[in-house]
Amino acid sequence: MTHAVDANHPDVCIIGAGFSGVCAAKALLQRGIAFDCFEKGSKLGGMWRYENDSGLSSAYRSLHIDSSRKSLGYPDFAVSGELPDYLSHEQVLAHLEAYADTFGVTSRITYGTEVLKVEPTDDARWNVTLGNGEVRNYGSVVVANGHLWAPRKAVFPGQFTGTQMHSHQYRTAAPFEGQDVLIVGIGNSAVDIAVDLCRQARSVTVSTRRGAWIMPKYIMGIPTDRWGAFIANKLKLPTPWIRAIMGKLMVLAVGNQERVGVPKPDHPIWREHACVSQDLLPYVGHGWIGIKRNVRELQGDHVLFEDGSRAHFDAIIYATGYETVFPFLDPSVFAVQGDGARLYRRIAAPNRPGLYFVGLVQPIGPTIPLVEIQSRWLADLLAGKFRLPDAAAMEAEIDGHERQRQRYVDSARYALEVDFREHAKALRRDMAAH
Repeated sequence: MTHAVDANHPDVCIIGAGFSGVCAAKALLQRGIAFDCFEKGSKLGGMWRYENDSGLSSAYRSLHIDSSRKSLGYPDFAVSGELPDYLSHEQVLAHLEAYADTFGVTSRITYGTEVLKVEPTDDARWNVTLGNGEVRNYGSVVVANGHLWAPRKAVFPGQFTGTQMHSHQYRTAAPFEGQDVLIVGIGNSAVDIAVDLCRQARSVTVSTRRGAWIMPKYIMGIPTDRWGAFIANKLKLPTPWIRAIMGKLMVLAVGNQERVGVPKPDHPIWREHACVSQDLLPYVGHGWIGIKRNVRELQGDHVLFEDGSRAHFDAIIYATGYETVFPFLDPSVFAVQGDGARLYRRIAAPNRPGLYFVGLVQPIGPTIPLVEIQSRWLADLLAGKFRLPDAAAMEAEIDGHERQRQRYVDSARYALEVDFREHAKALRRDMAAH
């Protein structure tokens, strides 16, 4: 479908103005496609705006991005070389704001406007209900509301009488000064929060079901992801091989993590996202952070672990990930199931013409530049530069991706997994073929 330029009657609706929504808006602007972009908060930024008044940001005060500066730049908007290797959330937000201002996106967003409902109509269009009750009709809806804001809850037998929260609510270490704190999970947020807490809390313990591969942020003084990029560009190896090589480099850089008490998973490193932390292993080695296996039972102000040990805690922080939800979409219209999101090229819903998703991926590699490529692909599609294949071909492509995704650990965390290089290559091939 080709969209006529008519700024007074846009035919495309973008939901959300974080990185995904801003990238989508910029790509559409550059192709002369009119749109409405609705953002629940009073400013753009999504999860990268600390204490966002949308209530959806999971950012904590010490948050830094895990991809290095050189991995984050867009083809037409590089990250300043004056910034550090790993940007803070304030610096990431400032970069996004500068990007939006430079390309004329900031003033095109309608702020303080929640989308309550998105419903298909009988004529293959979409009714969008806004927070003020207004209903607008569109030919296309671009969902860019993010997938790291709806906490996934962990449930254990028993009751706990202390403070309990999800990492989504964590902001600073101050409320936990002098307390014994348990963190459930060993992903990036869990480890960041443990490191943040351990100098103020009386004790910090991390509980993990199956361990994790701990990847340092630097190897021989160079950001770790730059080593991966160098190996990929020079040797042209498949991602599992590259990650296996990175695993060997990791061992050379930090040694055997089990020596200090951090268990390794039973699966090889290329089957999961490594946890990126320069600090966890030395902090565990210093005794500032303890490691325990999974929780067996909550017992008042104590926790019993699967290894039979028992300890007192004042607070539990559940860093157990997020559910992928779309409050404005009925699950019968679209929902992410345990086996992932059935989307052609991870963007287009094959049985819902005009429904698209940007940023609904969890890549091996940086997310932000991949979202920019997705946005250009979608803009080319909406501009009529190419067409989607028929439904059968789209379903076959999705099935192929699902088979490929089985290389990763069977966990809800990997439902949205993609390989950056493979996904970007497919999108670029579509754009170049027309």
